[in-house]
Amino acid sequence: MSLRLSQMAERLIGSEIIRLGNEISRRIRAGERIFNLTIGDFDPKVFPIPPELRDLIIRYYHAGHTNYPPAEGIPELRQSIAQLLRHQLSLPFTEEEIQVAGGARPLIYTIYQTVVDAGDKVVFPIPSWNNNHYCHLCGATAVALPTLPENNFMPTAAQLAPHLKDAVLLALCSPLNPTGTCFNSDQLRDICALVLEENRRRNSSSKPLYLLYDQIYWPLRSEGVEHVHPLAFFPELAPYVIYVDGLSKSLAATGLRVGWAAGPLHVINRMRAILGHIGAWAPRAEQSAAADYLSSPHLWPFIQQMNQAVQLRQRAFYEGLRKLQAQGLPVEVIQPTGGIYLSVRFPVRNGLTPEGASLDTASHIAEYLLAASAVAVVPFTAFGLPASTDWFRISVGTCRLEDVDTILFQLKKGLEGIKLPSH
Repeated sequence: MSLRLSQMAERLIGSEIIRLGNEISRRIRAGERIFNLTIGDFDPKVFPIPPELRDLIIRYYHAGHTNYPPAEGIPELRQSIAQLLRHQLSLPFTEEEIQVAGGARPLIYTIYQTVVDAGDKVVFPIPSWNNNHYCHLCGATAVALPTLPENNFMPTAAQLAPHLKDAVLLALCSPLNPTGTCFNSDQLRDICALVLEENRRRNSSSKPLYLLYDQIYWPLRSEGVEHVHPLAFFPELAPYVIYVDGLSKSLAATGLRVGWAAGPLHVINRMRAILGHIGAWAPRAEQSAAADYLSSPHLWPFIQQMNQAVQLRQRAFYEGLRKLQAQGLPVEVIQPTGGIYLSVRFPVRNGLTPEGASLDTASHIAEYLLAASAVAVVPFTAFGLPASTDWFRISVGTCRLEDVDTILFQLKKGLEGIKLPSH
């Protein structure tokens, strides 16, 4: 007998990235040598958290910071975050307009629950991280808009414009997971102008069009790349924009679970109430340590060092993959400009493995590269694209710089073994 659950739970698709990462980790523990480029995480042996932050956390645990924190986050941390946003991004948020939680995930979920009713329209580009699943969790009508590699997989105002009427949420991210690319000023300014125009069009009884802006990778950018964000262009968008940010990426601190949202007080207050029931709080000791560290002189030297290490790996992969392409192998790559990822295309769909098996889906290509090259990558199917895609995400967070040449050599061997279809 099958015991029924809620329709939401029964129809929910688990995270493909987590499933794939867990499977690769299991195989590595079993003794296989695999270069795991799947997870947007950091190997602590390669990318340790700042030593000063580590020591602060230990000190606060010894000092007894082990009870419940306030539901909104401790005041000291929210003050440090407000100061950081003001000094670095000219964002004039007050302490009351900041909500702390256990990483970016519960914050994004809570934003959805705060502004989206069942049946409401949510617009987001694909590939993008998890918006399709958040839509499912809150019963939204998802409008997933495929973007183009020639635009670095970033959405354009022209693409979005026909779909914003009656939408209640536009979800954007820059630097973008999974692509490792960023908005430029013109792109984002044009999109924000649409959001402003749409909100001016609506009457006072209508729900606004809110803009969720995930910028958790913003300190990690290529040299000369500016981080752009909505309120820098249109301060009058302030009632509609909710930023998501945190420690996870720029400090290699994914396991510390300290994230924050900053936005209009009427949204933040309702988020606070929801999170109060969920209890997805960041641990108190980590909050206390983060409050000290974010205002310390150690912060930006560490971020600069971290960014340099990430860029070295991104650049090594980009240049190495371009060399493979120049040698006639079936691979393409987009130059990364931020985050910890690269967008890589393996145009081998409908090709054959050396054993004669057909490579007719993204999953088949990924499985072949794992078997033939011992390299694990994530298909863009995990980010909303169809099984016919031949684009993949490479993450550099667990990669030692000295391993890049070996990985490229392994990929070369695997790609050389594919028999491509004749045209």
